[in-house]
Amino acid sequence: MMPTMTIEEVQAKLVDLIHTLQPGEEVVISEHDQPVARLVGAPSKPVASRRPPPGLGKGCITIVSDDDEHLQDFAEYMP
Repeated sequence: MMPTMTIEEVQAKLVDLIHTLQPGEEVVISEHDQPVARLVGAPSKPVASRRPPPGLGKGCITIVSDDDEHLQDFAEYMP
C-alpha cells in the first residue's frame, strides 16, 4: 500500500522525502482526507539511454570479404 501524507507533512519534509524516495516508489498527498496528488520517485536512468552490452548482435551479420560483385552497382560513384 502506498503511504499517504498530508500537504502539511509533505511541506515540512519535502527535501528529505525527495532524497529518500526510491525509483518508482509513490507517496499519496492528501488534503482534508482526500487524495490530491502523487509524488513518484524518478528512475535513476532513462531506459532509452542505456547502451546495450557488446556482443548482442553476434552472429546476426555475415561479411563476405571476397564478394566484389556488389561493388559493380556503385562503379559510377567510385573514383
